[in-house]
Amino acid sequence: MSAADHSAQYQAFQQLGLKLDMSRGKPSPEQLDLSNALMDALDTYKAADGTDARNYGGTIGLPEARALFAELLDVSAAQVVVDSSSSLSLMHDVIIYSLLNGVPGHAPWVQHPVTFLCPVPGYDRHFAICEARGIKMINIPMNADGPDMDLVEKLVAEDASIKGMWIVPKYSNPGGVVFSDQVVARLAAMKTAAPDFRLMWDDAYRFHHLGETKLAVASILAACAKAGNPDRAIVFASSSKVSWAGSGVAALAASPANVAWWTRHAGIRSIGPDKINQLRHVRFLKDLPTVEALMEQHRQLLKPKFDAVLAQFQALLGDVPGVSWTHPEGGYFIDLITPDGAAKRTVALAKEAGITLTPAGAAFPYGLDPKDRHIRIAPSFPSLDEINQAARGIALSLRVALAA
Repeated sequence: MSAADHSAQYQAFQQLGLKLDMSRGKPSPEQLDLSNALMDALDTYKAADGTDARNYGGTIGLPEARALFAELLDVSAAQVVVDSSSSLSLMHDVIIYSLLNGVPGHAPWVQHPVTFLCPVPGYDRHFAICEARGIKMINIPMNADGPDMDLVEKLVAEDASIKGMWIVPKYSNPGGVVFSDQVVARLAAMKTAAPDFRLMWDDAYRFHHLGETKLAVASILAACAKAGNPDRAIVFASSSKVSWAGSGVAALAASPANVAWWTRHAGIRSIGPDKINQLRHVRFLKDLPTVEALMEQHRQLLKPKFDAVLAQFQALLGDVPGVSWTHPEGGYFIDLITPDGAAKRTVALAKEAGITLTPAGAAFPYGLDPKDRHIRIAPSFPSLDEINQAARGIALSLRVALAA
């Protein structure tokens, strides 16, 4: 089919008058409905230890909430803090506490320039935290099994300003990368010039499988303890894409020293989290088998949408040199990779056709994709029919962008 034919198809697509927002990985209404029983999950306001969940207190979370996340994250309950409805909030607080107070046994980071390593393409919200707080970011290319560890080990060994690294270890946003055991071990054991180096381990998609095989990633906390760096990693998780996205429960898991450090500083920020929400999530989610069964229902809703995008891309872009896309086994995104210099134009053309995508470059620090190649596709929120239309529109937009 000629460039003129694709242009005519694109123009016809514009006439459909679509208004689809695929800018974020939001659960669909059908997914949210899976957890509507949360509304009736409470039969008491009392926690297992007698705590009245309506009142102040409980900085580290209810015992049963900590026990639930301990089971989900395969750690001891003593290593878990449950607080807030958003793991991103916990990440932000960890950064702020580290900047202003320092991590256990070390001076405040803010006393000197601070740098973070950022595997790319990666999560724009991680990068936004660093940019807002004046933290310099360095791009780290992603391989099929995780970040380029040769580069990571070289940089952290040479530069004491490198205080941390963002990590999405499983079904990464947006590339769908799953870290190998070897990468996890190297991250845990590598020599760092900064003794207060931290891995910000965002385990956002631990149970978010798309395939029938449930892939696993080695425990970073266990690996760090084995390597003699028990305080290096802080693990973040939430129920935000398990139950209700805006009313979930978030947790962090860490060494005893890091938990004590967090508790001390969080106790100044708040007199206690929303324990009613914790209690109803415990009643609803119950345990690991219940969570896995719920996530299978999510998978049944999500997989056809991902399959539809992949099928449309293959049909309309499979013969285009320099165009590729990921085939994720879990998570919420597909990374569409264009020839150099075509991503921004494609996103703009999609917008003109009624499809709002994440801005091109968002998966890189400062919003700057050096080669303007990556487009994050989020198939979760629209209906299956809308996803089929949107994928076709995105593919036609790319075709037109490359013909210009």
